[in-house]
Amino acid sequence: MLRYARHEPGRAIFRSNETGRWQIYAYDRATGETRQVTDRPGGTVHAELSADGEWIWWFDDRDGNEFGVWRRQAFHGGPDMLAAAGIAAGYPAGIAFARDVAVVGHATAASGSGGGGSVLQRISADGAATLVYSHEHDAHVADVSADGTLIAIAHSEHGDSRHRALRVVRPEGTTLGDLWEGPGLGLGGMWGGPDKGFPGVSFGPLVGDTRLLVRHERRDRGELLIWDPSDGTVREVLLDLPGEVSGRWYPDGGALLVAHAHHARDELYRYDLDTGTTTRLNTPRGVIRGAEVRPDGTVEFAWTSAAAPLSIRSTTGEVVLTAPGPPAPGSVPLQDAWVPGPGGPIHALISLPDDAPRPLPCVFEVHGGPIGYDDDAFDPSVAAWVDQGYAVIQVNYRGSTGYGLEWRNAIEDDPGLTELADIQAVRDWAVAEGLADPRRLVLTGRSWGGYLTLLGIGRQPDDWAVAVSSMPVADYVAAYEDEMVALQAFDRSLFGGSPAEVPDRYRRASPITYVDAVTTPLLVIAGENDPRCPIRQVENYVRRIQERGGEVTFYRYDTGHGSLVMAESIRQKRTALEFVADQFARLDRHDASRGGRGGSGPPGAAPVPASRLAVPVAVHPETTGLDEAVETLAVAARLPQTGGDHDIPPP
Repeated sequence: MLRYARHEPGRAIFRSNETGRWQIYAYDRATGETRQVTDRPGGTVHAELSADGEWIWWFDDRDGNEFGVWRRQAFHGGPDMLAAAGIAAGYPAGIAFARDVAVVGHATAASGSGGGGSVLQRISADGAATLVYSHEHDAHVADVSADGTLIAIAHSEHGDSRHRALRVVRPEGTTLGDLWEGPGLGLGGMWGGPDKGFPGVSFGPLVGDTRLLVRHERRDRGELLIWDPSDGTVREVLLDLPGEVSGRWYPDGGALLVAHAHHARDELYRYDLDTGTTTRLNTPRGVIRGAEVRPDGTVEFAWTSAAAPLSIRSTTGEVVLTAPGPPAPGSVPLQDAWVPGPGGPIHALISLPDDAPRPLPCVFEVHGGPIGYDDDAFDPSVAAWVDQGYAVIQVNYRGSTGYGLEWRNAIEDDPGLTELADIQAVRDWAVAEGLADPRRLVLTGRSWGGYLTLLGIGRQPDDWAVAVSSMPVADYVAAYEDEMVALQAFDRSLFGGSPAEVPDRYRRASPITYVDAVTTPLLVIAGENDPRCPIRQVENYVRRIQERGGEVTFYRYDTGHGSLVMAESIRQKRTALEFVADQFARLDRHDASRGGRGGSGPPGAAPVPASRLAVPVAVHPETTGLDEAVETLAVAARLPQTGGDHDIPPP
């Protein structure tokens, strides 16, 4: 979504991969002119615009390790400079702006350093930094009031970073008010969860406005309340909507823009605070990635569907902004399925190639998080699989957001195997329905999805013909030792303690526990500088397979949790497509040698599971022949998706 300046709505920033790398751009609404702001070789995606629109702040890390400092550049151009002197490097933990003030948070320790905590500082117009808050537990900047006199902090001093509390402090750090809902209930949205581009906590828009719009969890879904820490009053915003909601203020402070997420699709509403009336806004069926209210009361929103790449639209019907260059190829619309599962009905999203005979080779593309979720949004990775003739199934397993708190929290104290049971249920359903060819099933995912991929082929090796795991947790204990401190806090909340405190839970959930059972042909993709799913624990897993004579292809790249360089992203996708195609070609040859598909062979012989055919495969990322499929990736200039985990949201 375009990010407008708080007090200068004619200025905005956005992200684009027009140059082949994700970079930050300035957008002058009055002239329609855009300007590239950053030009780092590895790309840049974390950026914010100061409240007065004069400065663009961007986060400067090294080779994708997410540990660095904020720099700033004038809106109309000029040299980059350190945003504030005397602030140590760290992991970003939120940033917010008032007219002459910035409030910046960061985690103070690098991965594996064994220490750390959270530090929040107030930056004045002259660049001087003043300490506002520090604590050993995870915390981040939630917002700053329009006049800069109050700062909202989302913290986990109670020891649970998945369910945070709020504190409002004055510039000198003294407390005005605290709000905590109790154990297991969070405020401001789930840490790392998809926020649809809406803040989980935001001050009222007027000078002197002490009200905070807060996302809460008092019932079995995310809803809204308004808290005024100056007098302690709380007003719930009661909406007759079945899904989860998030919101932001209208500029006059008298209404709320409400985003309603339900069953993988989104709607926008206007809620009048005086009358309590709710009005549906004009948006197409699909997904809203963010929305802003313009000074004239119209709403601009980032819209997409599985069939259509992202664009910035208005409730007037106008398309405000599209990605530069030729348009990205579209894809196929989603089909929905509700599958009986061990914890209740599971929502599965299905993408099918046109006019393909069934059963189909089928890719189970597993989302990250665990608190992300798949929705009806354009995904060039899914489109590339469909272009090659595969069906793609995405599973919103227990642990996903968007289906109520009970569904999301079902994995607490037992992550991994809970999600896997839901994926298995959808897999069995797809086979029974004649949709998926049981001998041509691919399990794949990135981050938490990559973790579930490794867990799946260790627990159910005969159920998957091929696996592609990108940026996974592979050895959970080693991952915990090396990961960024915010993720260590998250994992303690998820598991109910650290590996030293609950070792059996980590052992049960760790893919390396089951590595000796793996027979599925496996491609692993991992980044050298990944602070979320660090490289050492991936190496441990790959080494274990190699030591017992197993077969695994290990693709390493030189940045962090994913690449911001499109050539590298395309190379990784091409590698995955070719790896799967090579394995299926080998399976076809094996079937032919046994007298036909399915391994009929001699009388009485059982079909050989596809996973038993693991062989070394030479992967050549530079080869051609998949250009049509990866074209979608090459030109899909869009806002990056966020989604949880081991997928921390941009600050």
